Amino acid sequence: MTARDGEAVNPPRTDARRHHDPDVRGFASDNYAGAHPEVMAALALANGGHQIAYGEDDYTANLQQVIRGHFGASAEAFPVFNGTGANVVALQAVADRWGAVICAESAHINVDEGGAPERMAGLKLLTVPTPDGKLTPELIDKQAFGWDDEHRAMPQVVSLAQNTELGTLYTPDEIRAICDHAHQLGMRVHLDGSRIANAAAALDVPMRTFTNAAGVDILSLGGTKNGALFGEAVVVINQDAVRHMKHLRKMSMQLASKMRFVSVQLEALLAKDLWLRNARHANEMAQRLAEGVRSVHGVEILYPVQANAVFARLPHDVSERLQKRYRFYFWDEAAGDVRWMCAFDTREEDVDGFLAALKEEMAR
Repeated sequence: MTARDGEAVNPPRTDARRHHDPDVRGFASDNYAGAHPEVMAALALANGGHQIAYGEDDYTANLQQVIRGHFGASAEAFPVFNGTGANVVALQAVADRWGAVICAESAHINVDEGGAPERMAGLKLLTVPTPDGKLTPELIDKQAFGWDDEHRAMPQVVSLAQNTELGTLYTPDEIRAICDHAHQLGMRVHLDGSRIANAAAALDVPMRTFTNAAGVDILSLGGTKNGALFGEAVVVINQDAVRHMKHLRKMSMQLASKMRFVSVQLEALLAKDLWLRNARHANEMAQRLAEGVRSVHGVEILYPVQANAVFARLPHDVSERLQKRYRFYFWDEAAGDVRWMCAFDTREEDVDGFLAALKEEMAR
């Protein structure tokens, strides 16, 4: 094979090669982790032969039974590609074209989705500052007004995240109070559950305790952060609150043709206890990290460590040096705030090595 100028060009390699060190782990995001081996085995099991496309396959049908076991007899799962897609589809499903969504100012839908709920769904986000990422009925009331004012987007949905973007947790009673209040005002409740497994593991309750049993209408169910290769689901809990989900998913470009490969991953996580094992381990590693950080003078933990995230404040130059050894992100670079995340595959030696590096850099 030759180039135009006559020089020889080596043909591209076509064999698969590993391009990273599988023993390297950081604390940037639980999205950095690979897929759990049991999920990969499930994908291989679902491969081969033909299955009906676009969700009419046997794996998606069985997933519905699994979902009902977690979220009630009326629950229905609509697998999608990713978390932003799940949130956008779910919010559209419970709001009119002129509707608005009340959420915490720190909510993922507000700060980390590129404006997708507003750009793609056309929904105004009405944000509320919170001290810990959590909404309350009183905070919701700061934006819950003006339903008959044509000059203002109509508040129709309350969106909360469990865990919150700051790693904090709602108790089941707190979510129930929010749902009761929102419903009394004629609004629906959406729960962003990208890390719902971590919340259930930390609270030591079934997921239904703070979803369908608490009055949540629709749920974005996470898989990727808990050991899936890709894929989440919109779970419709209150069928009376939702219209035309199938059409919304399609027009939002979230309908997978080979849906069996999304569904089988969620089935692998949820049919038994893999979801819970993964989440418990990630949470335990975050507690181990937080315990070690508390002994380091000059480092402040900012929020209660309730799931798999640790938010801390330390000197900016220390963080920059530490980032050369371990991956993690600044949360508020001006203030020196950082976020450290643990995943289902975080090891004790990863945490201990990071703590040793942190102590070394703080001592410099």
